[in-house]
Amino acid sequence: LPAGAADAGRSGLSSGAEMAAGGRQGIVWRNVLLMGLLHLGAVYALSLVPRAQLLTLLWAYFCFLMTALGVTAGAHRLWSHRSYKAKLPLRIFLAAANSMAFQNDIYEWSRDHRVHHKYSETDADPHNARRGFFFAHIGWLFVRKHKDVIEKGRKLDFTDLLDDPVVRFQRKYYKSSVVLMCFVIPTVVPWYLWGESLWNAYFLASILRYTISLNVTWLVNSAAHMYGNRPYDKYISPRQNTFVTLGAIGEGFHNYHHTFPFDYSASELGLKFNPTTWFIDFMFWLGLVTDRKQAPKEMIEARKERTGDGSA
Repeated sequence: LPAGAADAGRSGLSSGAEMAAGGRQGIVWRNVLLMGLLHLGAVYALSLVPRAQLLTLLWAYFCFLMTALGVTAGAHRLWSHRSYKAKLPLRIFLAAANSMAFQNDIYEWSRDHRVHHKYSETDADPHNARRGFFFAHIGWLFVRKHKDVIEKGRKLDFTDLLDDPVVRFQRKYYKSSVVLMCFVIPTVVPWYLWGESLWNAYFLASILRYTISLNVTWLVNSAAHMYGNRPYDKYISPRQNTFVTLGAIGEGFHNYHHTFPFDYSASELGLKFNPTTWFIDFMFWLGLVTDRKQAPKEMIEARKERTGDGSA
């Protein structure tokens, strides 16, 4: 999820749009400080878990699921890859959920993710996994973008993103929507509806939930590019990673996804744990989703035979 998770997760921090003089990627100390404080807050929040009401913990998990869908079903599979079409009510919901995720607006998230796929594992990849686990996971947010990310990113066409009025609206009012969706609503609902303290609600449903969701998204960039098997293409870095699949609600079938990025399921259909796909299928049943793209079975099997590592 985190570029995006499903392979990106920029966390709404300063993008570091320019490189330091001399070509070195200067450190963005503001991001380092904010991420440090956020993670300290999340560690403290763990101490509040025994004192919180069960409803508050369930609410925090619900917010996590909504956050995840805003990234996986929204910014990733819908807007980055155009792997299915969504009607206006669903796009509005996914945009709101994406603001709850606070990983930069849909346009920026999708832009970085398309650059990641186009130039994966090169200096033009925003979170190039060849630079190590820490860089791919969170370090890329601590430094200014490599010049190749900027230069090669300018060559790609992103006009389709801004053709969507929902994307334009969210981008225009992004800061306000983040305050409301990522912090105010998760905090106020437990306090107002069942009398949870604002302190517990804020640290559990906002800070802890937000921190966990960021790291789950970042694991797609790091762990799912380093650990696991490669049944579809052994010549690329992305892997199938069960742990990431469980945390990122279906985004860990990463070797498949980079081999068939147009597939709305981001995995082979069948006996697969993929809650994001289940959500999209349910929206299809409701009539809010159309044109789900899938890789044909024959194409998948032929690719496994030709470039897979034989593990599946």
